[in-house]
Amino acid sequence: MTCALREMRWWDIDSVLELERDLFPEDAWSRGMFWSELAHARGPGANRRYVVAESASGIVGYAGLVATGEQADVQTIAVSRALWGTGLGARLLAELLRAATAFECAEVMLECRVDNVRAQKLYERFGFEPIGFRRGYYQPGNVDALVMRLTAPENSVQGTEING
Repeated sequence: MTCALREMRWWDIDSVLELERDLFPEDAWSRGMFWSELAHARGPGANRRYVVAESASGIVGYAGLVATGEQADVQTIAVSRALWGTGLGARLLAELLRAATAFECAEVMLECRVDNVRAQKLYERFGFEPIGFRRGYYQPGNVDALVMRLTAPENSVQGTEING
């Protein structure tokens, strides 16, 4: 399946919310959270990058990053269950790392559920390293988050093979 990556816009929020609620039923973002993030993704003071992956059937993935000074934080990455294992998550992550480089960030941070081993392996492929935990970070399920960090994101994207 061919997917195009493009900037997320306000008219994508309904489709993104459907995917969000399917993938993260306990701690799904709200419509307002997406609106707030997109409000900071355009214009001269923009410090966020949100993208969607779109196929002929609609939006099948999305990802977002916020940059503050020399640090960027991956806010979210999601891929439709039907496309798990296709490389789409890697394409989305690579796009966020390109954005971090464009924002001139020296490091990228993220939190990942401790029980999401598949995502952790993806992040490790890009050079992220575990640096700690946040106890009870994901609510209401009270699931811990693994905190991961990548230094020099510009080097990570260059050496990573991206399929799809």
